[in-house]
Amino acid sequence: MNTRKLLPLSAVALAAALALAGCSTGTPGSSATSMPGMDHGAMSSSSPAASESSQAVGDHNAADVMFAQMMIPHHAQAVEMSDMILAKQGIPNEVSALATRIKNAQGPEIEKMTSWLSGWNQSTQMPGGHSMEGMMGADDMAKLQAAQGADAAKLFLTQMIAHHKGAVVMAQTETTGGQNADAVQLAKDIVTAQEAEIKEMQQLLTTL
Repeated sequence: MNTRKLLPLSAVALAAALALAGCSTGTPGSSATSMPGMDHGAMSSSSPAASESSQAVGDHNAADVMFAQMMIPHHAQAVEMSDMILAKQGIPNEVSALATRIKNAQGPEIEKMTSWLSGWNQSTQMPGGHSMEGMMGADDMAKLQAAQGADAAKLFLTQMIAHHKGAVVMAQTETTGGQNADAVQLAKDIVTAQEAEIKEMQQLLTTL
């Protein structure tokens, strides 16, 4: 074939340069996962190609940001409530064990979501005007702080059931509207874990 003879020299050089620059790039808009060390230049204008470990930093949308910003203080209150009940005397062992599990699960999740927001260059503070489902007010927290013994255990379970139900609603919103795979998976895990704990707490209430 003598097709090459039909191309001016400059066009041949351009074609060669494009071939080198576009090597293994794949289809436009696709993720560069097979060649982690390759510089894709204009394909990523502000950040290097995302590695698997930094996935949470890359793909995200407003729903992911809102989920993390709202769930962090929501989890923080659950940890605070758990600390309150664990500091009291006369609390049934089953209730103390539940409070410990809640604290141990939600503490690391707070750290994870805080890390995501930092990577997304977003504030960990939730914007004003957004309400969080299931949050306790100052009066509710004061009542839990003052309660003792079995009364405290019952109040903790009643409040935490409402708190968990709110978290489930927020997490379900993320599973349908979120983009980040890690955030959506965490939301699904929250739904599964907290729905199970709601049933457990409802059962515990019948024994107190």
